[in-house]
Amino acid sequence: MESLIPVINKLQDVFNTVGSESIQLPQIVVIGNQSSGKSSVLETLVGHDFLPRGTGIVTRRPLVLQLLHVTKDSAVRRQENGVLHHKNVGAQEWAKFLHTKNKIYTDFSEVCQEIQNETDRMSGTNKGICSEPIVLKIYSNKVVNLTLVDLPGLTKVPVGDQPPDIEMQIKDLCVHYISNPNSVLLAVTAANTDFATSEAVKISREYDPDGRRTLAVITKLDLMDAGTDAMDVLCGRIIPVKLGIIGVVNRSQADINSKKDLQEALKDEASFLQKKYPSIASRNGTPYLAKTLNRLLMHHIRDCLPELKTRVNVLIAQFQSLLNSFGEPISDKSQLLLQIITRFASAYCNTIEGTARNIETSELCGGARICYIFHETFGRTLESVDPLGGLNTRDILTAIRNATGPRPALFVPEISFELLVKRQIRRLEEPSLRCVELVHEEMQRMIQHCGTQQEMLRFPKLHERIVDVVTNLLRQRLPPTNSMVENLVQVELAYINTKHPDFCEAHLVHRAMTSGTELLPDLHKSQSQRSVDRNMEERENKAAHAPGTDNINGSSWKISNLIRSGRLDQGSGGSDRASEPSSSLPSSGTNSAAPSPARTKKGINLLPEVPEQPVMKLSSREQRDCEVIERLIKSYFMIVRKNIQDSTPKAIMHFLVNHVKDHLQSELVSQLYRKEEIETLLEESVHIAARRKEASEMLQALQRASQIIGEIREIHLW
Repeated sequence: MESLIPVINKLQDVFNTVGSESIQLPQIVVIGNQSSGKSSVLETLVGHDFLPRGTGIVTRRPLVLQLLHVTKDSAVRRQENGVLHHKNVGAQEWAKFLHTKNKIYTDFSEVCQEIQNETDRMSGTNKGICSEPIVLKIYSNKVVNLTLVDLPGLTKVPVGDQPPDIEMQIKDLCVHYISNPNSVLLAVTAANTDFATSEAVKISREYDPDGRRTLAVITKLDLMDAGTDAMDVLCGRIIPVKLGIIGVVNRSQADINSKKDLQEALKDEASFLQKKYPSIASRNGTPYLAKTLNRLLMHHIRDCLPELKTRVNVLIAQFQSLLNSFGEPISDKSQLLLQIITRFASAYCNTIEGTARNIETSELCGGARICYIFHETFGRTLESVDPLGGLNTRDILTAIRNATGPRPALFVPEISFELLVKRQIRRLEEPSLRCVELVHEEMQRMIQHCGTQQEMLRFPKLHERIVDVVTNLLRQRLPPTNSMVENLVQVELAYINTKHPDFCEAHLVHRAMTSGTELLPDLHKSQSQRSVDRNMEERENKAAHAPGTDNINGSSWKISNLIRSGRLDQGSGGSDRASEPSSSLPSSGTNSAAPSPARTKKGINLLPEVPEQPVMKLSSREQRDCEVIERLIKSYFMIVRKNIQDSTPKAIMHFLVNHVKDHLQSELVSQLYRKEEIETLLEESVHIAARRKEASEMLQALQRASQIIGEIREIHLW
């Protein structure tokens, strides 16, 4: 059992070397109010005055104190590895600080001075505190194996130049150590204060509610008021402590000033306890405290070792993986550069194909996102484009009328359909080009998801150059891809194929027209509705030609076909009559309600001014013509939209995606694999080099720790 504490001390040395706090080792943490006697207890355990003394706060940094028992025979041999600070080579007690390496102290007054100097160096001289610990080892044949941590005393009010939040700073520092589940808490309270108000006991109960690792110490038993004693407190009648309550007697300030020997102080302590507390004297005092602490710490170490070994093994695996991720030292830079280029190109292509080793699970990326762009984003955008968007009846009717020119039209002019449908097809170009842009952005984003991030971090200049090469390659492929997509739309505009096998609406219109214009139906109406439309048209034609009006060419419906934009003013029988003087107009053909002709300087104008945007009064036939054009536009637009929706992704894949996949590696090699640039490109990041060194040191420390823990099996204490 006695060998357990040195094993833990070896582990502490290993982790102190690399400055690791990832493993919490078993140790005794000393907490208590300011001036409660913590330092005196530690000095009595060591048997030497080695801690700074003074009024107010003196301990301003954690002091990790490792007490190591050595025999007289091994005392001189153990000093051979160090450089003595004192000429007394045969000393049997000596000390070493972690921050002074192998420097050995045999004069404990110099140990005290070094603690003071190191405290001022890190904490300043304004009574502030510092969380960086001082590690001190003391080798002696008069001590038992212990590892203790002396913390600054708990205080309430800042004094002098202390910061206003000194209370919280000290409390946070204490909590950092006592929250370690592998620590034993030594709660120190002065006997001349109320034990029920002890801050040390209170904070210990907060972090050790079961009391399995808390031991209470009552100091200054000799300073209690006359007529009082601490019997109830020491017996646990006031506040019970599971691991016990031990009382000790400290040296007074007068004893310290007179440099009273600690061995004499121990004798005086034993005499006081035997006189004042004879029934419990054997369970109190500094010697009993040292043995109790040694026993508690060894049992605690034994309980913590299985978990400690598991934790060390887990950390070894983690740091080995971390060290592997930083890469081995470079031997052949040319070969390494080619390997990195090849791995990057393969990872980039695999990300597109969906065969990457590390598949993203939080979001779509690579080929999956490109597929989503093609079939979801682009597809739904095209489907949302209204075939008749931006068109109204006025536009269609105006196109029909402009397409007929001065000649009357018996059928719906085909040129009006072509004009209007091309206008609608052009609306497909913008979403198609936006699709190219989205795919280009995704391929640019893929550079950061190609699976070689660690190598890119290791060689930042190489990473920058790879990003530049891929970006330039993508930028070069953007114009031909955009041009091809634009050409797809231009191809559709170049020839309106009314004989397309899917353009069935055109065949229905053709059959209807060839059967006679007077029978031209609206393709989506019922037979009864078509008959009603024909009757309405006949009535309109009769109303347009009053009795007595000349019937040109003997066909009244052709007059309605001739002028669809509006009716002629009653009394004007034709264009020939419009040029005749008013006196020559037959009175029998004039309606008494007709408007008076406008008089001008040159004569009488029989027709009103023609407005640029005349009021559209559609006849039934004009309404049917507009509906036919709308239906034809919609039908043909859907054919073109289907073609664009199919051909645009194919063009993007050929001109952009596949071209980059096929030429990426050759482009990287031609741009990066140059003899004069290899050294620059493979210049390792300073940050990565430092982290590799830290990981290597930590791995070596953990491996040594694993070996040290294995020593326990050899002494059959596992």
